[in-house]
Amino acid sequence: MTSEANPPANEPRRDGRAPHDLRPISIQRGFTRTAPGSVLIRAGETLVLCTASVENSLPPWMRDQTRGWVTAEYNMLPGSTAPRKSRERAGKVDGRTTEIQRLIGRSLRSIVNLEALGPRMITVDCDVLQADGGTRTLSITGGFIALVDAVRSLPAGATDPARPVFNSSVAAVSLGLVAGRLLLDLDYSEDSRAEVDSNIVMTGAGKFVEVQGTAEGRPFTRAQLDAQLELATQGVGKLRQLQRDALGADWPAGC
Repeated sequence: MTSEANPPANEPRRDGRAPHDLRPISIQRGFTRTAPGSVLIRAGETLVLCTASVENSLPPWMRDQTRGWVTAEYNMLPGSTAPRKSRERAGKVDGRTTEIQRLIGRSLRSIVNLEALGPRMITVDCDVLQADGGTRTLSITGGFIALVDAVRSLPAGATDPARPVFNSSVAAVSLGLVAGRLLLDLDYSEDSRAEVDSNIVMTGAGKFVEVQGTAEGRPFTRAQLDAQLELATQGVGKLRQLQRDALGADWPAGC
């Protein structure tokens, strides 16, 4: 007899998905009119608003440089979780928020030619409206689309067409071992009891930007790590296609 804690490998998950399935994903571009890049992205019950804003100036530490900069900020709104999450004020950002927004910024910069972007800064803000697992990975996936739209908003001649701003796309997915099964795109009910919890960021060319993997209990094997990387590659491939479908004719050349 199979216990509830150790379901058979082919048993559907709580939401009916197979182990290798992503949650249903929807992407709405142009969600707000004030930011040149604005995307509302949803995966299951996780909902994130990604906006990208352009400033024709650079941070003080980049003074007199000719290359540009891409940075990110991340926040979970008070009503995104139950119980309510306290609002983060200036100077009182918690360690988790700092770590996640640095991850998002690193991931987006990995596929941007900063020299081609020119002396300007784009800030991608990722605000979690509703959290049910995978907020950081969904922020990266949606943030890329918002970033593309922000670059598209630049006036003609602002960048050199001979040097594309984007050298690839980028997306991210969560996965982990739950009750001995390797599952893709964890929701909170799965993430909260995972024996291994991983977040993988990859470019559209199949290169790894970041691999975050943590054993919550028993250490995992090299074979289990390889299996996670293989499943993540499949998942990011599906996400890339969803990004491409959302952008349509605006998909950057060479990505």
